[in-house]
Amino acid sequence: MTTQHPFVEVSPWFNAAQEPEPALQQDIAADVVIIGGGYVGLSTALTLRAAGADVVILEQGVAGSGASGRNAGHLTPTIGKDLPTTLRLFGRKRAAALVRFADAAVEHTEQVIQDHEIDCRYEATGNIIAGLHPKHISTLEQAAETARSLGAAVRFLPEGEMRERGVPPAFLCGVLEERGGTLNPGLYVAGLRQAALRAGVRLFEETRVLGIDDGARVEARTEGGTVTANHAVIATNAYTEQLGRRKGYVTPLRVSLFETEPLSQSDLDGLGWKGREGIYTAHEALENYRLTAHGTLSGGSKVVRYRYGSKLPPGRDPEAFDTIEQFFRERFPTLRDVRIVNFWGGWIGFTFDLLPQLGVEGTHQNVHFGVGFNGHGVAQATLVGSMIAERILGKEHPHAAALGRRLRRWPPEPLRWVAAELINRALALVDARTDRQVRRLNQR
Repeated sequence: MTTQHPFVEVSPWFNAAQEPEPALQQDIAADVVIIGGGYVGLSTALTLRAAGADVVILEQGVAGSGASGRNAGHLTPTIGKDLPTTLRLFGRKRAAALVRFADAAVEHTEQVIQDHEIDCRYEATGNIIAGLHPKHISTLEQAAETARSLGAAVRFLPEGEMRERGVPPAFLCGVLEERGGTLNPGLYVAGLRQAALRAGVRLFEETRVLGIDDGARVEARTEGGTVTANHAVIATNAYTEQLGRRKGYVTPLRVSLFETEPLSQSDLDGLGWKGREGIYTAHEALENYRLTAHGTLSGGSKVVRYRYGSKLPPGRDPEAFDTIEQFFRERFPTLRDVRIVNFWGGWIGFTFDLLPQLGVEGTHQNVHFGVGFNGHGVAQATLVGSMIAERILGKEHPHAAALGRRLRRWPPEPLRWVAAELINRALALVDARTDRQVRRLNQR
């Protein structure tokens, strides 16, 4: 186990060397002002600019320095906790509509990558929800059957097919999500940023929004100036509580990730993994793993943190780093001598029902929002950005109805903290039992 953790503040995906755009230093006007320069904000801006709208983005860091530049890079049609749970909570009609939304999000993102010629190292490998113990076989078989009945492009992979595909042996069985794959999320968001700048979007970075004032023309206030616009868009996801809007609707949870040094050819040969599918495990708090285009292995999650008051805990978390390294070594014993060269942390926006929130608020119903992607934001945030833009332009995207529902808040503090702690500990106990069973099985 490492005693010192090589830590990067944002992530190894994110090119912090890119020259930031200047901060806002005057009062200006626009058709639309967008708060947040991640996937949602940039996608909204690109769609609006294609229709000729004058768009301003206000970003408190550099565009992409939030979850958009930190995530694990799985482009996936996963929706909700899982499809059996989604079916129980929302019924067959809504669950099927959510499946179509999630599939459309992947297809839309692939089209965006193509249209803007974004070299984000996308590999359309699909992703596998992997079981690690025989008890997962029937659970994943039933999950695959439920998903297929709702129209999802998935299929169950028994152990024999997992071995034929070369999936590493720690992963016993799985559900293959045939749509999607893996990409470099930092290159993807940087590509969106460059496309937005080329399109004429006015981007102000290192510009924190202090508040949004309602009115027939909304006003976004910053330390250096204001933006007055016909519409505002809240695209702040896990950072939404800091903005003072949508309080209680999106809770930030922090997860940690890692990346190894480049693998040697003998390391790759020992792994197999010829399909290079993204993998996330059938835990309650999942582990994720993937090979990268530059020859490393990346993964993590497993440990989820909530801080009282929905504050953002620091990205450096040595205890979490130790835990995810321990499980990486257990899942990939042939890589025991491979060094981890990067750890980092980031914040996911979680909603009460684990579905994205798309809507509009304000006294004049001109403050739009798209937040809360629950760890599936690469695809869903990209599509939701376009949905917001279409709504501003007077259209309604065909998949927007799938997200229409009564939006529920998390309970207030201290109940929110108590609930988060109880849920986290309960799920950790379930996963710890599973991991003990897996270890016993491997020791036979």
